[in-house]
Amino acid sequence: MASLTVGSLCKPTSNGLSILVTSSSSLSTGAHASNFLRISKVENNVSAQFQRRGYKNHFGQSLHEPLSLQKMDEEKFKLNAASTNNPQFDATHDLVKPTESVISFLEVLFRFIRPYAAVGTVLCIASMSLLTVEKLSDFSPLFFMKVLQALVGAMFMQMWVCGINQICDIELDKINKPSLPLASGELSMTTAITVSALSAIMSFSIGWIASPALFWGFVGWFVVGTAYSANLPWLRWKRFPLTSAFYMLCSRALVVPIGYYLHMQKSIHGGSALLSRPILFAVGMLSAFCISTIFFKDIPDIEGDRMHGIKSLAITLGEKRTFWMCIWILEIAYVAAAFFGATSPITWSKYITVISHLAMALALWTRAKSTDVKNKDAVQSMYYFLWQLFFAEYGLIALVR
Repeated sequence: MASLTVGSLCKPTSNGLSILVTSSSSLSTGAHASNFLRISKVENNVSAQFQRRGYKNHFGQSLHEPLSLQKMDEEKFKLNAASTNNPQFDATHDLVKPTESVISFLEVLFRFIRPYAAVGTVLCIASMSLLTVEKLSDFSPLFFMKVLQALVGAMFMQMWVCGINQICDIELDKINKPSLPLASGELSMTTAITVSALSAIMSFSIGWIASPALFWGFVGWFVVGTAYSANLPWLRWKRFPLTSAFYMLCSRALVVPIGYYLHMQKSIHGGSALLSRPILFAVGMLSAFCISTIFFKDIPDIEGDRMHGIKSLAITLGEKRTFWMCIWILEIAYVAAAFFGATSPITWSKYITVISHLAMALALWTRAKSTDVKNKDAVQSMYYFLWQLFFAEYGLIALVR
């Protein structure tokens, strides 16, 4: 892509033993630098052989006999022609740049989609899908096909949501997150807009084919994701704490996860059960994590948010108060989850739910106590730790019965 730095050519170094005699027409056709390096190595080997007495060189002459300049030139021409006209060498060289370009572009897209958010999306789909499983026979080809539809469609919509956020926040990200592809210049604005728009179209198309529940789940995600970032009247919800929390609740706890669940439930069992124990538990725990993470992420971004007029909760309450508010939200949720699990009629589910949530509550408290709230890197590391707990919760939700 034009916006990416593909790489640079390596230029060979020269020395007294690597004088290459070529015709002007050969140089004008742009012989490859790597060919010259090969000749240089061959010449160095030839020179070394001259210094060894009692052996024959590759021209069949004794080392006591001088090798004529003319024959050396002829040999260099032969080697140069052999390497230059080697179709296998040329084909390999021609494939290097396109291959490197594709790999580089995919690596940039991987960071553009925000890996931790993409992993959360995958785990959310897996968790909601497993909640619909009632017996082993439910793991049918239809089940896996529906999971694949949700995964691919969600990854495309994730690309749109992350894309529109970075497109609208490019100046802000140059301060808060300068390593992001768009803010760092690794991805051009044109490429970012094109990729994001095509991703939204692909997501809608997959949802339309798969099921109404999945389609409308993607529509809801598109609406709140755009409203969160777009710098338009009545939008740019990220400027205010309540609208930021509403966005996160819709995308991670209500509209989208329930859309996944209904997509799988209706496809496999032909019905829905919105008020089941697992769904109520999932909505409660995911809501706690959504509120905590959406407020916590603004703590290390105070400087850039203040410069751009974003009234985040971290700016309003201060770093320390916001930090501990988010921690206490999750601690209360963990204790509530343990009590909820204790009421489960399934023994194995009861023990797993109670023990795991109490253990994670202890881990969270220990990590929070050792975090320096004034240290931006430490707070950012704590934020990623919250996402790790979020990921673990997706796995536990699937085991609640």
